Amino acid sequence: MAAITPESPVAAVFGRQHQKRKLVEDGLGLRTVGDLLRHFPRRYIASTELSQVGDPVVGEQLTVVGDVVAVKVADFFRNNRKNFRTEIRVRTDGPEFTCTFFSPYANHAEKLAAEFPVGTRGVFTGRTKLFNGSWQLEQPHGQALGGDDDASTMSRLIPVYPLTHKLYSWDLQKVIRATLDLVTDVPDVFPPDLRERYDLVGVMQALRWIHGPDEWSQLGAAQKRFRFEEALVLQLVLARRRAVLRARGAQARPPRPDGLLARFDDRLPFELTAGQRQIGEVIAGELAQPHPMNRLLQGEVGSGKTLVALRAMLHTVDAGGQAALLAPTEVLAQQHHRSITAMLGDLAQGGMLGGDDEGTSVVLLTGSMGKAARQEAMLRIVSGEAGIVIGTHAILETQVEFADLGLVVVDEQHRFGVEQRAALTDKAGSPPHVLVMTATPIPRTVAMTVFGDLETSVLTELPAGRAPIQTNVVPLAEQPTWIGRVWERVREEVSKGHQVYVVCPRISGDTREEGGLDESDLDEEGHEMKPQRPLAAVEDVHAMLVEGPLSGLRVAVLHGRLPSDEKDRTMRSFAAGQVDVLVSTTVIEVGVDVHNATAMVLLDADRFGVSQLHQLRGRVGRGGFPGLCLLVTHAELASPARDRLDAVASTTDGFELSRIDLEQRREGDVLGASQSGLRSGLVSLRVLRDEKTILRAREAAEELLAEDAGLSRAPDLAAAVQEVERSTASAFLEKG
Repeated sequence: MAAITPESPVAAVFGRQHQKRKLVEDGLGLRTVGDLLRHFPRRYIASTELSQVGDPVVGEQLTVVGDVVAVKVADFFRNNRKNFRTEIRVRTDGPEFTCTFFSPYANHAEKLAAEFPVGTRGVFTGRTKLFNGSWQLEQPHGQALGGDDDASTMSRLIPVYPLTHKLYSWDLQKVIRATLDLVTDVPDVFPPDLRERYDLVGVMQALRWIHGPDEWSQLGAAQKRFRFEEALVLQLVLARRRAVLRARGAQARPPRPDGLLARFDDRLPFELTAGQRQIGEVIAGELAQPHPMNRLLQGEVGSGKTLVALRAMLHTVDAGGQAALLAPTEVLAQQHHRSITAMLGDLAQGGMLGGDDEGTSVVLLTGSMGKAARQEAMLRIVSGEAGIVIGTHAILETQVEFADLGLVVVDEQHRFGVEQRAALTDKAGSPPHVLVMTATPIPRTVAMTVFGDLETSVLTELPAGRAPIQTNVVPLAEQPTWIGRVWERVREEVSKGHQVYVVCPRISGDTREEGGLDESDLDEEGHEMKPQRPLAAVEDVHAMLVEGPLSGLRVAVLHGRLPSDEKDRTMRSFAAGQVDVLVSTTVIEVGVDVHNATAMVLLDADRFGVSQLHQLRGRVGRGGFPGLCLLVTHAELASPARDRLDAVASTTDGFELSRIDLEQRREGDVLGASQSGLRSGLVSLRVLRDEKTILRAREAAEELLAEDAGLSRAPDLAAAVQEVERSTASAFLEKG
C-alpha cells in the first residue's frame, strides 16, 4: 500500500465508501488528505452530559446528545403496503425531541429499536419541526454512545463539522481519526525552537486534539496552535507585502502653496473638521515622499471622506500628476463626478471658456458610455489634459492609458480586491500613491488582518449639518397592520416637501436578492434556510404603491438591470426633486447624496447584513433635516434576524455595529479571496475573539523577518507563506 501523505487524494482513506467519498469531495470540496485534516469542527458537544437546548428554531439542523426515554415500533399502510416506523423519544437539557425512522421492513425497525433501548445515551441530528405542540427531529440520524465500537472512534467531546446533506459528524470523525493513524510527512510550520518560543504543541498532536479531544484543555491547546499558525502566516504575508511597498520608489509629489488646492480651500463655504485637517496633513506629508503612500481612510457615512480625497487629488494635480478615483458602481461614479465638478466650479474647467486659467479637467469614464464619448475621455486621459479621472471598472481596461498617474483613490474598498487595485496602480510609470476609502467601519483587528498592507486613518467627526436619524423596527409578524402606517409616514414626509427611499432585496419575482444572503440565513451545517414567503421586489412594490397607498405621488424605480443612461436620468430627477419616492435595490447603498431625502423604508430588512443596513440608513438626514429609517420585517421576535435589526435600531455608531456584525458571522467569511486577494477565508481565526492572538502574530512576524528575512530556519513556515503569496498572484492572473 502506498504511503498516505497530505497530498494524497481523499479517496486513499475512504476505500470502498464511494458514496461518502463523493459527498466529501463534491459536497465539501475536500480533494486531498490535507484538505480533510484541515476541515475543522464548527463546535463540540460533551458526550458526558445532556445538550443544553434553549428555544429551538423551526427548520434548523440540530445536533444534540440526549437520553432515550421511550421507544415504540408501529406499523402503518402506505400505497396498500405495510410499512414500519420506529419512534425514539429523546430527553435533552431543554425540550424533548421525537426522532421517527421509517422502514419497509419489520426487522430493520426492530433492529433500530434494539440499538436505542430506553436509558441509552446517544447523539442525534435532524431538522427541527413542531408537530402537535411537540418537537420533532425530521429525517433523523443517530449514534449510540458508550458501546465497544464507540470507545475506539468517538471522543468525550463530539465534534460537529460543517457538513453536506447525508453526511454526519460521526462519519467524518471516524474517517479522520483513522486517517491520522495512517498519514505521514505532515509538515509542521513551527520547528522545535519556535514551538518552544511560542508555547505551541506539534502539528500531529494538535490535529488529534482538534478532531477528537477528551478534555477541554486538549481542545484549547489545539485551537491555540492553529489560530496562531493562521494569524502568523497571514501577518508574514502582509509584513512582506509592506516591506516590498516600502522598498519601491515613487515620484514625490510635494505641495504647492499657491496651487489648485490652496484656491479650493479659500473658496470652501465651511470650515474643515479637525479630523479632516489632521488627516489631510498626514496625506500631504506622505505624498511628498519618494516612496508610495498606501493608506486606508475609514469613517462614518457622511464624515467627509470624499472631501479629504478630493484635496489629495488636487495636491497631486498641483505636483504635475493625475489622480484616478475608482468607484464600484456607475451610479456612484456619476454621483462623484457631479459632486466633484460642482465643488470645484470653474477650477474643473481648465482650458475651457469661462474656466479658471490654472484649473484642471475632470473626466468620467464608465463601461456604458458611447464609443465617441469614451474615445474622447481616453484621449484627454492619455494626453494629461484630465487631471482627475473618475470611473468604474472601465478604468482598469488595458486600452486606458494615463500620462502620469500619481494618485489612485479607491472608494468603498470592500467592493474591490487587491487584484483590481493592482490593475489600476500598474498603469502608472512609477508606483503611484494609493488612498483607499471605506464607509464600512472596521475594528482594529480587521484592519490589521484584511488591510494589513495599509496604514489606517479614521475620521470620527461628522461635519456640521448632519441631522440625527431615528430608526424603528416595524414587526409585521406581530403587527401586520402597521404597514399601513408606514405608507402614511411616507406621504407625510412628501407633504413636507421631502423625498423618500423604499429599498427592496430583489428586482422582480424571478431574481435573487441584490443584497445577497446573510450568514444568519444558514443553519449550523451551512445550509440555506429558505424564506417562508416571497421577498419584496422593486417592480412589484412599485406597481403596488402607485396603484394603492402612494397613488398620486411621483414614484420611480432604480435597480442594477436598468440601462446606464436610465439609471443616471432617474438619479438626476430624484436629486432635482422631480421624484417623490424612489423604489430601489441596494444600488443606492453607497455615495448617493440627496440632501432633501429624509426617510427610508427597508422592506424585508432582515435580508440585509448589519453593515449594509447602516450604509443604507446613511442615505437620509444629509441635508440638516431629521432622518427616519423604518426596518420592515416579518422575522419572528427573539430570532437572530430580529436581534440584528434591533441592534441597528439601537445605535448609529457604525464601529459598534461593525463589532456586532462580525460577532454574528462565521469564521470563514471575513477574509474572502474576492476582497483580500488571499487564498481563502479565515478558518480557525476570529478577528474579534482572537485580537490578542493577531497582535502577538503581527509582532512575531516583524521579529522573525528582522531575524531571518527569508525564513530559512523555518522552511515549512516559509513554504506556507509562499503558497499564500502564489495563490494571490494566480488569483490576479485569472481575473486579469
